[in-house]
Amino acid sequence: PKNIKLFYITFNLLFLAVILAFSSNNLALLWIFAELTTVLSAILIVILNAKENITAALKYVFIASTAMLFSFIGLIFLFALSKFHAADATLNWDLLLQRASEFSPELFLFSFILIFVGFAAKSGIVPFHTWLPAAYSKAPSDVSVLLSGSITNIGIYAIIRMYSIAQHTSSQPFISKVLLFFGILSIAVAVISMVVRTNVKKMIAFSSVENMGFLLVGIGIGSPISMFWVLFHTVAHSLNKALLFFSAGIIHRQYNSIKSEFIHDAIRLQPLASWGLIIGSAAIIGMPLFPLFISKFFILSQLAGTSKILLFSVLVLLLIAAGSFAWFFINLFGNIKDKKLPEYKAPMSMKIPIIILIILLLVLGIFIPAGLRSLLHSIVSGLGL
Repeated sequence: PKNIKLFYITFNLLFLAVILAFSSNNLALLWIFAELTTVLSAILIVILNAKENITAALKYVFIASTAMLFSFIGLIFLFALSKFHAADATLNWDLLLQRASEFSPELFLFSFILIFVGFAAKSGIVPFHTWLPAAYSKAPSDVSVLLSGSITNIGIYAIIRMYSIAQHTSSQPFISKVLLFFGILSIAVAVISMVVRTNVKKMIAFSSVENMGFLLVGIGIGSPISMFWVLFHTVAHSLNKALLFFSAGIIHRQYNSIKSEFIHDAIRLQPLASWGLIIGSAAIIGMPLFPLFISKFFILSQLAGTSKILLFSVLVLLLIAAGSFAWFFINLFGNIKDKKLPEYKAPMSMKIPIIILIILLLVLGIFIPAGLRSLLHSIVSGLGL
């Protein structure tokens, strides 16, 4: 209770830093605000003063900030690279996009790889992902929602911006291969890790690693169609993860644990949270009538034009992930005991967001509003694709 003021001050500062990160045309400012989100979200993770939370936060800061040092060095190279003719050096993204065709392919590739390391760590891309499951599982559920729905997207956002510059250089084919490699590696590692999970929030966390990898595959394909669906997938994934973590938060309040062995009679005791987890799980594995089904279908169809072998590999991994999710939650909700627990009375402030998110996911799975479609098309056009 004594940390309530600190929590809400930090929570709102984190919102501000996220908005400023996404709004920054200058890549140096984007880097600064991305680093601020690391520090502020780490404070929110340790707010409970538990030893495990402190360990998770330190791991998060160490991995993300160390990797972001590589991005800092990459930005210095990019700044020097941007100067040609009489023009001043710049890190303004729109100017870099205009000058990209003049860049040395080798130097730009070196700069891209360094920048990629930092923002890949921010997104939980393998092998820089080890902070993510610990941070997601130990943070309060509303903080986990922010981490999965906004913070990791900052890294993907930066990679998209860098890739749009790469499209105008001759190093683009190699960069696409790098993104495809790390994307598929992330999916594979996440899927293997999901098979043995017994912690609800860690299961959801490794699903985030899988989806970040899938987004990287979509970016690596590099076509306007795949980029459109990458952006749509990002929106749908954020809503989906919010539903899962809010539902997991109520389950945690009910059992004071999120480990499967301690959870029983969940559908009877917490029907809304249980159905939130069931619907969210169906949506996250890409079941039809949910938005991730649409984005996965179109990104995979674009991948088929790139490589049939890669398409087959990703399909197999996604099927294993779907089976792991199904098996995990069948066991979770099939766990019934005679022992009677008192029901935790979740307030409406915890229930209403779950209801809204279920409705949003069902609506987005049936049709994409014209305003959202127009916005995504304008973003793809603005990326120069």
